[in-house]
Amino acid sequence: MLAKKYLDIVSYYEDCLRCFGDSHLGVDWASADGADTRYRVMLDLVRSSPGQVVSLLDFGCGASHLLDFMVRHRIQGIHYSGLDLSPAFVSLSRQKHPEVAYYCVDLLESRATLPEFDYVVMNGVFTQRRDLTADEMFDYLGALLRKALGLARRGVAFNVMSAHLGWQRPNLFHLAFDRLADLLTELGGNFVLRSDYGLPEYTVYLYR
Repeated sequence: MLAKKYLDIVSYYEDCLRCFGDSHLGVDWASADGADTRYRVMLDLVRSSPGQVVSLLDFGCGASHLLDFMVRHRIQGIHYSGLDLSPAFVSLSRQKHPEVAYYCVDLLESRATLPEFDYVVMNGVFTQRRDLTADEMFDYLGALLRKALGLARRGVAFNVMSAHLGWQRPNLFHLAFDRLADLLTELGGNFVLRSDYGLPEYTVYLYR
């Protein structure tokens, strides 16, 4: 898959962790408030009834800051699991939350069988593109979305940098709405697109 160029993205985030530790900067978010906003928006994917417990896979969990957010805000009714391609991040997450199931696997290469989850969230997975071209990054996004949908019984959430800002950074993956809409239609077409939370990105909820 893309000669595994996407591993450069993993290396970049591991460098952030080495430099800044277990913090918002360690997962390359510019501010703690912005990071918290993203966690809230990701969790808005979940549709459940009072008293119902749903399962959620944090795909690209990093340092499990989504779970930390859930604990701080006493969010109930979600059974959390994490997955990351980086052994460094999975090791840190397991130290912090030994009771949680974590998976360290490259789903584009491995034939490992994972359980299904009600929901899968992918926060920041498609922000950096490093040395991948825009077309390669789009192919990577499509491949990972198909894997995530294969694990999700109800829905998947992911975010991506907007291409409608008046500016773009060459190291980031800016994706136009219309190009993404074609892919989402191919994947089922039952989606919600959100750009209402004040950050230079948008989030998609793709429901089954």
